[in-house]
Amino acid sequence: MSKIKILDCTLRDGGYYNNWDFSNKLISKYLNSMSSCGVEYVELGFRSFESNTFKGACAYAQDEFLNSLKIPRNLKVAVMINASELLNYKTKNPLQNIKILFEKNKNSLVKLVRLACHYHEVEKVLVVASWLKKQKYKVAINLMQIDQRSDQEIETIGKILKKDSIDILYFADSMGGLETINIGKIINLLKKNWDGDLGIHTHDNMSRAIENTNAAVKAGVKWIDSTVMGMGRGPGNAKTEYIVLQYK
Repeated sequence: MSKIKILDCTLRDGGYYNNWDFSNKLISKYLNSMSSCGVEYVELGFRSFESNTFKGACAYAQDEFLNSLKIPRNLKVAVMINASELLNYKTKNPLQNIKILFEKNKNSLVKLVRLACHYHEVEKVLVVASWLKKQKYKVAINLMQIDQRSDQEIETIGKILKKDSIDILYFADSMGGLETINIGKIINLLKKNWDGDLGIHTHDNMSRAIENTNAAVKAGVKWIDSTVMGMGRGPGNAKTEYIVLQYK
């Protein structure tokens, strides 16, 4: 089995509980813990546009903030962008909008950018993915609410995406309702037209986050998400503590 890449997204998904307002002291302890336990990628928050409501630094994960942190050398930094923001902010031109949020990779600690998309948004943000790759970022599409997509739609995703346009295709069990038996079927449908890396983001509504993650790994997924103590929106995610014990 090829090496599994663990991405801990506690500060991004867990931020729904505290408006992404984590203290620098807590972030420092978190980073050192992730470094020590063998996690490779840490998603330090969203990269989003300014808001009129209060949100902490991890809602924006700007380069200035990232540069203020002492990030261990063995950790790679990821951030997530909601496709809906790129498509609806000001001019509603996603290519113009992404250039507001990012500079060239050589000026940033960010190594991986994940675009969280609903099915109807995927094709619209491919121009964004291409621009990010030209700036030397690793790029992932996160297909949300996979359980609400038909078999034909899931299979079609691979036709829409080309391996040179993104690096990783993630799918999310956003509502946490997927039966474990369906995981392999979804992966096989994606693989019909996509031969790049696959990733999974599970939720624990039915206490199946770990079970579904393990099933995905057995079916060929190489990237898995987790959070410390499962902290995340709703019932949370697969617990990093368990994931590390199994895959490190």
